[in-house]
Amino acid sequence: MAKILVIDDEDAIGKFMSRVIGRMGHTLEYAVNIKNGMQALLEDDFDILFLDVQLPDGNGLNQLPAIQSLPSAPEVIIITGFANSEGAEQAFKSNAWDYIQKPVSVDAVTHCVQRALQYRKERGDCRPLKTLERAGIIGDNHKIAACLELVERAAGSSSNILINGETGTGKELFARAIHKNSSRVDNNFVVVDCGALPDSLVESLLLGHAKGAFTGADKAEMGLIKRADGGTLFLDEVGELSFDMQKVFLRVLQERCFYPIGDTRETKSDFRLVAASNRDLNEMIKRGQFREELLFRLCSITIDIPPLRQRVDDIEELAMRHLKVACESQNLKPKGFSPEFIKVLKAYPWPGNVRELFSTLDAALANTLHEPTFFGKHLPQNVRIKVARSQFDKQPPDKDPKPNAFNPYKTLPSWQKFRRKHIEDGEKQYLTALISLCGGSILKAAQYSGLSRPHLYGLLRKYRIPPNPELTMEL
Repeated sequence: MAKILVIDDEDAIGKFMSRVIGRMGHTLEYAVNIKNGMQALLEDDFDILFLDVQLPDGNGLNQLPAIQSLPSAPEVIIITGFANSEGAEQAFKSNAWDYIQKPVSVDAVTHCVQRALQYRKERGDCRPLKTLERAGIIGDNHKIAACLELVERAAGSSSNILINGETGTGKELFARAIHKNSSRVDNNFVVVDCGALPDSLVESLLLGHAKGAFTGADKAEMGLIKRADGGTLFLDEVGELSFDMQKVFLRVLQERCFYPIGDTRETKSDFRLVAASNRDLNEMIKRGQFREELLFRLCSITIDIPPLRQRVDDIEELAMRHLKVACESQNLKPKGFSPEFIKVLKAYPWPGNVRELFSTLDAALANTLHEPTFFGKHLPQNVRIKVARSQFDKQPPDKDPKPNAFNPYKTLPSWQKFRRKHIEDGEKQYLTALISLCGGSILKAAQYSGLSRPHLYGLLRKYRIPPNPELTMEL
């Protein structure tokens, strides 16, 4: 028996869900707003959450990150009368289970619950007992937690992995974590910096060469791909590979065998591929700079590492851990952190991400020398100036904009536009008053107006009118 929570302010939805979930033999709790729903989630563990979007005290989609960070991390099913592509994208990016449009059917609810519970059970049964080796990855932000869950899944498979992330986000750390948690941990982890490979030697360095293959090849050399045999091959910044080399590597990836330069004997290498990129490979494909078929091969599993500005809650822990290690390595006593020091760190946007943060902290450590506490003054000037500008350089909006001179030939619309605008204004006014009159109930509004519920939902979506009982307007 599962525990299910519904957060929806529509009374008819509550009664409907209670009947359907009850017949399935599960326990259901109901909340009519975000505040009560989040309180219920904090007080108890739920397996599934049905979440409305337009709620009296906010947008349900905005709560998804907080919900996913809960220990129980329930499977979230969005139910909304205002379905659109942007909402669906936001929901799935936040790892929602499904996104369905009202009015919901018995079959839709039943199937969602059955599949979500099956997935939840199988995921729990298959979770390994050993603790994940994080390989130096610091932080408990919900986005990092989602990445670590993908690391755990990737480590247990033999699929190719693509890690996306801005420069300095720690893509190599995640690649090493995959290797350390895999069955290949006792073999080589070979790093190939694609951006640093010289064009004239790239093929030889990757594939190796036979003795006498070219001038200066006085002995045979094993390539990096062969060195990764039985282990992991990490292609860092794979987008920097030349178009021709992408074709060569595509065959290696497909066959796991190749000919070293100047050799007539085929060589095999059983490597696990992890690639990383700070560039948009799909955009590169559109510009003819990256092979689409290679991208298909690379991204069996994709891990998108968030930039540091999206995980501000991890900055303090990252700073404390890094400076603790730095002080120990320099035989310095542990130091304290003033509140303004942490405040500046959290306010800075960190375009260079974790790498820039650590470099800045090293500079701050050099400025403190043997002082016992880090203050904001110890941070580099460029960091403090950037934060100060962001706080004080905000331009206030113009409260009294000057009206433009009236020109009837420029301001008067065509008859069709004028007529359509006034019809739409009238419909919007009517629908707003209707929802207010019916206390936000879609069922009552449909009965009162004579509109069908799907038609009413469509009109409300068109005019972006939430079924909110607090809206008031007189007919």
